[in-house]
Amino acid sequence: MKIKIIPVLMFLMLMFLTVFTLNIVAQEPEQWSRFRGTNGQGISTATGLPTQWNTNENIAWKTEIPGEGWSSPIVWNDHIFLTTTTNNGKECHVIAVNRKTGKILWDKIAFSQEPQFKHPKNSFATPTPVTDGQTVYAVFGSGGFIALDFNGNILWTNQELNYYSQHGLGTSPILYNDLLIIAINPSNREEPKLLGWQLPWDQSYLLALDKKTGKESWRGKRGMSKIGHATPVIFQVNGKDQIISPVGDVIQGFNPANGELIWTIQSPGEPVVPSPAIGDGIVYTAPMPSDAIRAVRLDGTGDCTKTHVVWEQKRNVPKMASFLYVKPCLYTANDNGSFAAYDAVTGEFLWQKRLGGALNPSPVFADGKIYVLSELGTTTVLKPAANPKEPPEIIAENELEEHALASPAVAGKQLFIRTDNHLWCVGK
Repeated sequence: MKIKIIPVLMFLMLMFLTVFTLNIVAQEPEQWSRFRGTNGQGISTATGLPTQWNTNENIAWKTEIPGEGWSSPIVWNDHIFLTTTTNNGKECHVIAVNRKTGKILWDKIAFSQEPQFKHPKNSFATPTPVTDGQTVYAVFGSGGFIALDFNGNILWTNQELNYYSQHGLGTSPILYNDLLIIAINPSNREEPKLLGWQLPWDQSYLLALDKKTGKESWRGKRGMSKIGHATPVIFQVNGKDQIISPVGDVIQGFNPANGELIWTIQSPGEPVVPSPAIGDGIVYTAPMPSDAIRAVRLDGTGDCTKTHVVWEQKRNVPKMASFLYVKPCLYTANDNGSFAAYDAVTGEFLWQKRLGGALNPSPVFADGKIYVLSELGTTTVLKPAANPKEPPEIIAENELEEHALASPAVAGKQLFIRTDNHLWCVGK
């Protein structure tokens, strides 16, 4: 009998350990590792998120963040990272915050930079950092890069770029294998200032650095284009990875392994601020001041302008907030306070809903709801209707009473919102 009991006990112990391990894994928060989440689309798989809060209710903690910066927070397990600048934009900081307590774990001065011209709604620490779970990478307005481990030790810096743009630096870096990739879309530092800004030139490119050393790996040249601030995204096209990167005057696809330009589509306007959304082989983007949303097929090569533009739409074109694609709808948030939806396949305008304040932070979708943050610090929670042609139900309007331009992050059952003075953890 004993010989038979031992395997049973071992089986029960194995089952217990398996369930225990699965519970531990299930309790880990979702990783929000870059601007707009893991794939840059502003979509979270989290459930049980809060829908109602204010400055005194349903706030787990709030932490004062020194200096100025509009980088969005990123989350990896119990670490939250964001950037800021002090001394009028000269001193560049990377900050780590404990997700459970809100305590600042470390505040590391990366380097000093010489602040250049920027748009009033930009900052000298606008690019959102990115992490692979071991190292956090950050970029600042001058084009300086830094890599740190999770204890705040500096692994490398790179200040070779000396970036200048008439609007400042607004795009965020992304990771691909061992590469740190960012869109470099400058304008002319000297006269004529319109060159690269409102007149196209050939000085824009994608830059890839070796994430282990900070050394340049490749440059993907665009050809003639204008400035832009959209963060690239990486998606598979015909079974192969592509970098999808819109800027002023063009939408383009690149090979992430070597920066080779695969396709380009003319898309008049400058700049492109909203980061693209992608769904069912189509990328959605919008340049200014042409005021047109463009839906473009991704399966082309060479110049595809005449063959791959699926539709255009000139109603409620977003100026700053990134697109949100939740099948079958494409959602846009605008600085005039309007939130709108389109049929993602045909471009048909479905509805528009007026919300409070300029809707310039990018919206997120989680737990079957859309969270739309305004510059007033008010988050409107929307429940999409069963019929996509009907406007959504407003579940709640939640005020934090501070100015906001950074986009929210989601992890576990919590939202993380950066305002001009604080980082807020919304939820239990």
